[in-house]
Amino acid sequence: MTRSFFAIVLVLWALAIYAIVCGPFAAKAADPLYGLRMCESGNDYTINTGNGYYGAYQFSLTTWEAVGGAGYPHLASPEEQDARAWDLLTRYGPQHWPVCRWRIG
Repeated sequence: MTRSFFAIVLVLWALAIYAIVCGPFAAKAADPLYGLRMCESGNDYTINTGNGYYGAYQFSLTTWEAVGGAGYPHLASPEEQDARAWDLLTRYGPQHWPVCRWRIG
């Protein structure tokens, strides 16, 4: 076994560790709403705590309906909740999330 063989193994091992550790963080960093979801609901799209706010972004029913949602937000797909949150953010800004707005990426 030569030094170059060990060097190649070491580089491949380092790349594998980097992909395992950093891959999920890179994907989350590319999602500007991830931090908001984590702060609002712990990234739980199905959350209904009984406080009048629903889903990953803790929509009120009035706000949900204002951005075109129907039914309850926590029963909508993650894709729909993301689209409605993005619509709300681009139309009105982050004021609908007073505690967590600083987490928007």
